[in-house]
Amino acid sequence: MKTRAWTLIGRPVGLPTRDLFALGEFDLAPLADGEIRVRNLWLTVGPAMRVRMSAESRGYLPPYDLATPLSGWAIGEVVHSRCGKWAIGDLAVHQYGLRDVGQGPSTEFEKIPIPGPDPEHYLNALGSTGYTAYVGLVEIGKPRPGDTLFVSGAAGAVGSTAIQIGKALGLNVIGSAGGEAKCRLLRELGADVAIDYKTPGLLVDKLAAAAPGGIDIYLDNVGGEHLDAALALANPHARFAISGMISSYNQERASDTMHHLNRIVTQRIRVEGYLPFTDHLDGLSRYRDQMWSWIQAGTFRPWQTVREGLDCVPQVVEDLFAGRFTGKPLIRL
Repeated sequence: MKTRAWTLIGRPVGLPTRDLFALGEFDLAPLADGEIRVRNLWLTVGPAMRVRMSAESRGYLPPYDLATPLSGWAIGEVVHSRCGKWAIGDLAVHQYGLRDVGQGPSTEFEKIPIPGPDPEHYLNALGSTGYTAYVGLVEIGKPRPGDTLFVSGAAGAVGSTAIQIGKALGLNVIGSAGGEAKCRLLRELGADVAIDYKTPGLLVDKLAAAAPGGIDIYLDNVGGEHLDAALALANPHARFAISGMISSYNQERASDTMHHLNRIVTQRIRVEGYLPFTDHLDGLSRYRDQMWSWIQAGTFRPWQTVREGLDCVPQVVEDLFAGRFTGKPLIRL
């Protein structure tokens, strides 16, 4: 049996473009004992891919090998099993994505309950995207009644989730995004104030106007100027959860100048980077129960943009890093 899978054929300089990818056909080995094979139904891409496209390791995951099937989160239906715990027709979330058929040890697949939530939610609100926002806000942010939350990259997958979780927790929520259409989305999702960072003026001044009483929690998806502005407006004992810094992902070296780092000391700010599936995996089940109850009650609306077919993967990656998506990018096969 064969799989059609996307590969990386060159390293990006700056923004990744669709010409860096090639679709290949690869033979699948016969299943070994304890392995399963799935036909993928849903795929996704995310900002962490950009770090892995570089030749040198710049994070906690190794660089992608050229001309080798790329990995990524996916939802698949079991079509062949040599593991007694898995049956034909079971649904699984896994990282043999960016291809139409994936296989591997059953321990690398997580079974999705049937019946249950729509399976694509496990790539968004019930998956790493939602849990990243939740861990940042709840485990690191330690929200208190009346706190003000600032979210950068707020129209993206993690950011749009954080906006809604923040409102569900009763916080005053400020989100930053680029362009009026994205800011309108933030207000629709419940943000009290939406900042358009692309309009004329300094971001720090815009944040000061949006948060005259300062900020207590900052969920950072961007870094750079956004992080610096958040430091400038941080209240004493503010909590900063650093989930990503997409502003620097398309640069080999960060070029931003920080003006307010001294406030980490003077305001006694707690700044913590985190990997939710590495550091907080024991809370995932509880989180999913909470999120599913919010979805069922209408308190939370999973926000995603869906594209169709395996062939669209390179364009989806290009559009993601060019800022053309709102919410979570999903690909339906």
